[in-house]
Amino acid sequence: MAVEIVTDQDFEAKLAENPKIIVKYYADWCGSCKLFAPKFRRLSEDERFDGVAFLDVNAEHNPEARKKARVDNLPYFATFENGELKEYGSAAKEEFVVNLLQNLKG
Repeated sequence: MAVEIVTDQDFEAKLAENPKIIVKYYADWCGSCKLFAPKFRRLSEDERFDGVAFLDVNAEHNPEARKKARVDNLPYFATFENGELKEYGSAAKEEFVVNLLQNLKG
């Protein structure tokens, strides 16, 4: 599944459409965010995580989506299940994101 860029305008709709979601919050100036982008894209194509929607949100331009996950640092990752925030945190390590995904898949 491809990574989809979303904004405040479509964030709630995406939460309603997809039962399992992981969101990467980033900013254009964030070097660690840029370095993590290919890893996030690769994870989105990993068959272990079929059924999980992968979303990218620019934290600077989308304050409502940012508030929904309590973003306090970048890159920041949050999982949502049935529209509810499940787990979240700031990290630049792939293992952290894989752990979030495995917990989401249950």
